[in-house]
Amino acid sequence: MSQKPSDVLARSDRMLVVALAVVLAAGSAAVGAAAVNRPHTDKIAAVISAPVAQPAVVKAVAPPALASAPVAAQPVRAVAASDPAMMQLLAEHRCLSEVMYYEARGEGQDGQMAVAEVVFHRLRHGRYGHSICAVVYEGAGNSGCQFSFTCNGELAQHKSASAWRSAEVLAARILTGQTALGDTTGNATHFHAASVSPDWAVDNGMERTAQIGNHIFYRQRSL
Repeated sequence: MSQKPSDVLARSDRMLVVALAVVLAAGSAAVGAAAVNRPHTDKIAAVISAPVAQPAVVKAVAPPALASAPVAAQPVRAVAASDPAMMQLLAEHRCLSEVMYYEARGEGQDGQMAVAEVVFHRLRHGRYGHSICAVVYEGAGNSGCQFSFTCNGELAQHKSASAWRSAEVLAARILTGQTALGDTTGNATHFHAASVSPDWAVDNGMERTAQIGNHIFYRQRSL
């Protein structure tokens, strides 16, 4: 027998609530633990092409191995571990947190949300991957990485506990719809720091759309 739409929606709501609860539970324990968590990018790369549908209007991938969680987060993670879709949602949350942290942790919430917009624009256009993790880690492990932190060694460095915590909470709020992304970047799919001038910014039909904080955003004219 097929599930009633109301049952499906209720389960989706529960998934999102638990995902947010994981973040909040982790933050209520030893925040310092978050500063030393390091992702297993080899395992992300191994599953990055396996999208599944999920209710946050994105497609998720199988998660990387989860780092050791603070004690307060363990019961919630145990619940999540029994549901593959939940585990995939947590992986998507991790990837969104990482791209906002590494690319814009010094840019405030507006700057981090602008980076998140770029990820979702890329996801919508379908040229860069069919999940958040696939978009963020596109080209990781070779010279074609789309986000520099995935291949320049930053992932091996300790995180700032407070900045990582802020990125995690903001990512959870975006994925649960509590914080809505607009289009402050003008449908941008690319950006760079204002202090540099990469070749791609003047080639390939790129059109500048906005500057937000220290980042300049672009879209391709054909999009």
